[in-house]
Amino acid sequence: MEVKAVLDTNAVIYLHKGLLAENLPVGEYAISVITEMELLSFAGLTEDQRMWLQCFIDDLDIIGIDSDVKQRAIQLRLQQRLKLPDAIIAATAISRNAVLLSNDQEFGGIPELDLRKLVLRG
Repeated sequence: MEVKAVLDTNAVIYLHKGLLAENLPVGEYAISVITEMELLSFAGLTEDQRMWLQCFIDDLDIIGIDSDVKQRAIQLRLQQRLKLPDAIIAATAISRNAVLLSNDQEFGGIPELDLRKLVLRG
């Protein structure tokens, strides 16, 4: 499956909480294994929230850390001084030629990243 967009952790949270001003466009979505880990390890998740997240994640392609993602993440850490999880998430989108949907401003200075911000409800 060719990935069209990678969802950052905040994009999934906004979607779950109903904070997006408009629905995500129809397409193919994936997340980094880092996003999966971040989502499922939030302290204080209710059982309903955990079940919703697990069902949502089960419908996505989970992209692991292969050699290309690893090398790109290392370069992003060196060049952009990103936190390691953010570097891996950005590297995942870049390596798959996918759009990254995120409102994380740390991603804004990466020229090779196709970043799309999400519009939130007023």
